[in-house]
Amino acid sequence: MQEILRIAVQKSGRLYEGSMKLLKECGIEISNGNNQLRVTAANFPVEVFFLRDDDIPEYVQDAVADIGFVGENVVTESNKQTDSIEKLGFGKCRLSIAVPKNGNMRTVSDLEGKKIATSYPFILSNFLKERNITASIHEISGSVEIAPKIGLADAICDLVSSGSTLFTNELKEMEVILSSEAVLISNKELSANKKIILESLLFRIRSVKKARNNKYVLLNAPNYKLDTICSLLPGMKSPTILPLAESGWSSVHSVINESDFWNVIEKLKVAGAQGILIIPIEKMIV
Repeated sequence: MQEILRIAVQKSGRLYEGSMKLLKECGIEISNGNNQLRVTAANFPVEVFFLRDDDIPEYVQDAVADIGFVGENVVTESNKQTDSIEKLGFGKCRLSIAVPKNGNMRTVSDLEGKKIATSYPFILSNFLKERNITASIHEISGSVEIAPKIGLADAICDLVSSGSTLFTNELKEMEVILSSEAVLISNKELSANKKIILESLLFRIRSVKKARNNKYVLLNAPNYKLDTICSLLPGMKSPTILPLAESGWSSVHSVINESDFWNVIEKLKVAGAQGILIIPIEKMIV
């Protein structure tokens, strides 16, 4: 009987959609139409457990699940014994200290002797120790941002994505403590067979991530400008060049990283490239 890799995924919340989308893009068919808490994939040796995100690190540590998709903030706060294997590229946010925007606290040192409300006491406590700041930590499980308004705390330490919630509650970010995104964590003692399945899954995940971060570019160029245009293309190895029916012209194919995209495209246009087409990449195997 073939071994199955057990994956813990958030059953609801901000990481659920990204986790399920990633599994789908990896070609893994998961049917959870009846909101089951445990589902076996139809075409890959994995079983998915849908759990509370705060519980995932403990389940992985205790080998109830073999691996888990969970936020770095949850992994760090839980302080469980797991291995962080791969950043997954979604669910990006930051854990920040925020203070009333009209108050007199300007720097972290102004937190000395103050009360801070948070759902992340472990991370916050370590941060304050590193900065040699003595403050009172008030742990609450939700609606942290309202604490200063009701007199529960002088400041908060909470997750921030767009910053709109802070703005609504008349708060401003003072300091980013932790940058976070979804990560794949693993039990430290996987069997040899489960490690093989994990490596196969990682191969698929990395191919999907590579595709997300790159664009396929096709353009037409006069032959006398090919050297200049090719020098602008940071492709995987070198661009593909094919002759066009019109004499003196070629079609150039390459891959451009998302972070360089607009800068490179503008330079290609100035260098004489024409008919530039940009195509998203579904998978990218390197």
